[in-house]
Amino acid sequence: MSALVAQIKDQQKDAMRAKDKARLGALRLILAEVKQKEVDTRTELNDDDVIAILTKMVKQRKDSVTQFEAAGRDDLASKEKDEIVTIEQFLPQPLSASEVDDIIDQAIAQSGAAGMQDMGKLMGLLKPQLQGRADMGAVSGKVRAKLNA
Repeated sequence: MSALVAQIKDQQKDAMRAKDKARLGALRLILAEVKQKEVDTRTELNDDDVIAILTKMVKQRKDSVTQFEAAGRDDLASKEKDEIVTIEQFLPQPLSASEVDDIIDQAIAQSGAAGMQDMGKLMGLLKPQLQGRADMGAVSGKVRAKLNA
């Protein structure tokens, strides 16, 4: 069992003791996603795999918040926001924009990327370093801009 999953399970026990139903529900959702992925892949997940799942869950909830707010369902949007807060507690500390730029510059120098044909190779180098710590869509846009410059 990964250290991150063990931490989530400990938090689940604490939420049960505190009778915090909202937090407990969010933690159970996380563990259900992790378990589903383990069953699908028939492997035990490591921390990087769990971080990828958590990142996906946050993105899904942010999309839901946008849709709920557009539909005037502030009650459901509020619930999703609470889940985002709980999930983000288990993600690594986000990087600043300048830190992301520095990592991108290092990856370009390391890989010798010269143009857009190297975009996939570059993103392959960046993803393990930035997964869960930066919005990969924004990173992709920055990489594209640097390669086109």
